[in-house]
Amino acid sequence: MSERDDEFDDSAEPDESFDDSLSDEERAELDGAHPLADLSPFADGFEGTNIDDDSDFELEDSEYAQDAGLVYEELLARIGEQAPQPRLEATRRAVELIGDPQRTYPVIHLTGTNGKTSTSRIVESILRAYGLRTGLMTSPHLMRVNERIMIDGRAISNRALAENWADIRPYLLMVDAELLAKGEEPLTYFEALTVLAFASFADAPIDVAVLEVGMGGEWDSTNVADGQVAVFSPIALDHTQRLGSTIAEIARTKAGIIKPAAAIVSAVQTSDAQIALERAADLTESKLGFEGDAFELLSSAVAVGGQLISVRGLAATYSDLFLPLFGEFQGHNAALAIAAVESFLGAGSQALVMDVLAEGLATVSSPGRLQVIGAEPTVIVDAAHNPHGAAALAAALKEYFTFDEIAFVVGVLDDKDAAGIIGALAPVANRFYVTSSQSDRAVAPEDLVEIVRELHEETTDFDSFAEAMELARGWAAENERRAVVVTGSISLVAEALALADMEGWKP
Repeated sequence: MSERDDEFDDSAEPDESFDDSLSDEERAELDGAHPLADLSPFADGFEGTNIDDDSDFELEDSEYAQDAGLVYEELLARIGEQAPQPRLEATRRAVELIGDPQRTYPVIHLTGTNGKTSTSRIVESILRAYGLRTGLMTSPHLMRVNERIMIDGRAISNRALAENWADIRPYLLMVDAELLAKGEEPLTYFEALTVLAFASFADAPIDVAVLEVGMGGEWDSTNVADGQVAVFSPIALDHTQRLGSTIAEIARTKAGIIKPAAAIVSAVQTSDAQIALERAADLTESKLGFEGDAFELLSSAVAVGGQLISVRGLAATYSDLFLPLFGEFQGHNAALAIAAVESFLGAGSQALVMDVLAEGLATVSSPGRLQVIGAEPTVIVDAAHNPHGAAALAAALKEYFTFDEIAFVVGVLDDKDAAGIIGALAPVANRFYVTSSQSDRAVAPEDLVEIVRELHEETTDFDSFAEAMELARGWAAENERRAVVVTGSISLVAEALALADMEGWKP
């Protein structure tokens, strides 16, 4: 089963890149300042790097909140992630001018349609447990742009964000001028952010970077880096207007991250996607291992707070590992991550240290994916934004929770398969509260409700997300065996997180 982590649709508005991030990679509608907050999130004592005392850090970092906010404003002024430029030359020129920072550390590169973000987080957590200083770039962000650039497991500080931007900004403007002189668009939001991430990682410095593509792979900005290991989560139809109309076309685009003599590990794929990856591996003389053949998830059992998994890796079998994430698809993501780390640390022939692996898995988190954000009544958010992700969510709710009744608060973006999403959720739904996020691309509630009512009678639409949540929570509070699940787009999940924080819901 695959996750749904991504939505690469970043624009100057809250986004949607969740499995995952948009998640194909969808990364982003979370691009704009959060609709329920202004730039104040930068002053919330956000975690950063290089400071041992958190209280001292929070005090110091809050002084740079305004500077970080200005960086974000400059990024938002650029072409958003909903309109990526199919090119690498612009990013390549920018990193060349600042000394190719992406060549100063090894890279593990991840792509796919569903599961990328969670797999990236698991890979990073295992590497960090090994004592390596890690850099992690994922998309989109839920609350703060800082979340996209993680160093040693913590979002980049406001200070580092602002100072690294100040260092690279003159060179970005030089490239902008060169592009405009040739009649091309200046660097986009994602291109500039990628350069910022590479520079920040080099400045930290880090031992290894884990990079999640923004969209596709071949012409994605992150592909100016050479991945020692290429990782493929399940590939499905998404972003067809930019990546291709068939799985084979999309897989060929994603296979562009494979570099000569790289190690490749892949989740189970359709035959068309598998053929595309095998051809790319042959052309680059790379070693390719598929889930089910080279490695596999042997078992997954429900446990308090997550699941116990056993994995046959490339080099050894690892039994009874605790993974604090819900859903069998997360077990498959963990198996893929383990194979990726084995490929990186021991070329796939050296077993991981069991205690270290157990620590890495036990400390992983995946915000916005089957995340419980409220109790009494239970409120869960999940970034499912395509039918595959919605099906994974529905299955996980049945397997990992014991609710008698579930209400879904849903909102979908206009480029998503709304009928497919609702169709996957309907079998486990008792009612739907149809609404929308504040994204400019959100389907209007009065339009979405017509789609939902064709599949489920207990459906009501609301112009206000807050009102939909109030009534859904009121319904769920009548019976402790009821729950509310917010899903359909990453931007809606982001608004739910902000609302939960503002109203003080306690998980």
